[in-house]
Amino acid sequence: MSERMTSNVKQLRRPGGAIGDDAASAALVFNVLPHPILIVDSEDGRILNSNAASEAFFEISLPLLKRQRLSDILPFGSPLLSLLDQARERGSTVNEYRVDVGTPRSGFERVVDINVAPMPGSAHIFIIMLQERTIADKMDRQLTHRGAARSVTALASMLAHEIKNPLSGIRGAAQLLETGLSDEDRALTRLICDETDRIVNLVDRMEVFSDERPIERQSINIHTVLDHVKRVSQAGFARHIRFTETYDPSLPPVLGNKDQLIQVFLNLVKNAAEAIGEDAIDGEIELSTAFRPGVRMRTPGSREPTRLPLEFCIRDNGPGVPPELMERLFDPFITSKASGTGLGLALVAKIIGDHGGIIECESHARRTTFRILLPMFASTDGRTSVESVEQG
Repeated sequence: MSERMTSNVKQLRRPGGAIGDDAASAALVFNVLPHPILIVDSEDGRILNSNAASEAFFEISLPLLKRQRLSDILPFGSPLLSLLDQARERGSTVNEYRVDVGTPRSGFERVVDINVAPMPGSAHIFIIMLQERTIADKMDRQLTHRGAARSVTALASMLAHEIKNPLSGIRGAAQLLETGLSDEDRALTRLICDETDRIVNLVDRMEVFSDERPIERQSINIHTVLDHVKRVSQAGFARHIRFTETYDPSLPPVLGNKDQLIQVFLNLVKNAAEAIGEDAIDGEIELSTAFRPGVRMRTPGSREPTRLPLEFCIRDNGPGVPPELMERLFDPFITSKASGTGLGLALVAKIIGDHGGIIECESHARRTTFRILLPMFASTDGRTSVESVEQG
């Protein structure tokens, strides 16, 4: 933890333990920090103070969190408790990376990097900062997804030129042979034609990856896109599934291509419906939108990180993604479907990457979430939609 952060947190407390009125600015900084921070008495484990990010991380309200002991909000034998003991024994900062601090309340693992530092001037008060690894890993995976998409782009170009033409010749030869054959042999030539058609269709799907033209983007109301996707889905493959919407009505427009965004969300909803299955009687897909400031990502060719405050989620209550597929879910040719090609999610990752955004999947039994983060639409004067409203 930096000396400046330690200084800011130190100002939050007077000797009596209360937050002073003259520390309002420091308290504001403390609460807007994106990482969960706890101030703990190492002698009895009491949580003396915490910031707003801790409330979201532990899913406990701040007033209740401040009345807990550290052991009350962590699973039995949590490594964080032993790290606090180490820091107290050494009287110095202790760091640990990739530690699971998942709680019974959250129901799944939460992998974090931990920093435990002593409060200056106190022998038993410690500051604990948690940095969730999923954010850092998400950024790393986006580079992997985009690299995989570029590999498919090169492969698609090669296939289009080197495979489709010979396949046309093979199909034509089979059709010529078909006219002079018996019914039994004609079935074999028909099999040749069907299989060449199937390969050509696969190559046609892959050619989408080789299109490197800049996409035309404009101001898009994402709720219009999601409503269209919902209507199309309910009229076909998802007619047996209940849809729920959790929309932020004040959400600013997204900078995107409407047709491509429809393709993205239609693909994700179709995957969710197939995961739930046709025989499910309680199948549910939730569409949600939210404004999440604070997420930035440096994209190729840009000097400054791009802000990605628009969050769109597709959730389903299917069985979840097999664990062995999670790390490579957006790679091409990765699929759990017997008849799948494994190109759907790779294409989704490419489109979102072309939009300068992020897509990530979190999967648990009966709760799988595909989360997309995208930039806002900016007006011609360079201001975002939010800035235009605030200053207009």
